[in-house]
Amino acid sequence: MANMKKVAEVNLIFWIMKICATTLGETAGDMLSMTFNIGYGLSSIILISFFVVSLIAQLMSKKYNPALYWLVILTTSTAGTTMSDYMDRTLGLGYAMGSTILVFMLVSMLLIWHKSEKSLSVTDIKTFRPEMFYWVTILISNTLGTALGDYLADDSGLGFGGGALLIGSLILLVVLAKFFTKISTVILFWVAFVLTRPFGATFGDLLTKSTDKGGFDLGTIGSSGVLFGILVVLLLFVVFEEKKRTLKES
Repeated sequence: MANMKKVAEVNLIFWIMKICATTLGETAGDMLSMTFNIGYGLSSIILISFFVVSLIAQLMSKKYNPALYWLVILTTSTAGTTMSDYMDRTLGLGYAMGSTILVFMLVSMLLIWHKSEKSLSVTDIKTFRPEMFYWVTILISNTLGTALGDYLADDSGLGFGGGALLIGSLILLVVLAKFFTKISTVILFWVAFVLTRPFGATFGDLLTKSTDKGGFDLGTIGSSGVLFGILVVLLLFVVFEEKKRTLKES
């Protein structure tokens, strides 16, 4: 039992849920820090606490649990949103500097992971140490995605729609590279994983911001409710499929 896989299979549903979860992380993080006026610092503490609790539960689990896995993904997204906002706004680092620092942290973590495990593959994680590398890397990448998404939306002149379009185009290039090039699938996975976070960040801003700022004016509460509902439906589908797979193997 201890050698069973611990993380989700990477397929089309995985990427749809990843984008949905990271977009929800953006809207829910903004809802807590701005709509409820809790502030970036206290919001970061609250959401990081949720992340730590969910991560401990995930690490203690003996096998892959879809609901628990996606809860951790979601909490890394919400924590990443407020952590990025705290760095860029409260500490005054700005989006460009914050993104640069987080890129350095992400590359450093991947190098440490590779040096320790001799691989960055996420298809066969079964033990504690690679799983810890996996989740720390995800937390950093989601924090980076928020900073990068905010930079594209606010400082680059592209706006929310333009930022989402740019990141979406880059994601499409990664998909094409998977099918038409010999680039390592591990490298492409991590590039795509990083890119889906700023896509979620810019798309989340597009949903929540007012129309005069180029958004759809759904607000953080309305957008979060819609995204949460979609994520629950997809999760139920994944749980159903996982149960079918388990019954076939038993």
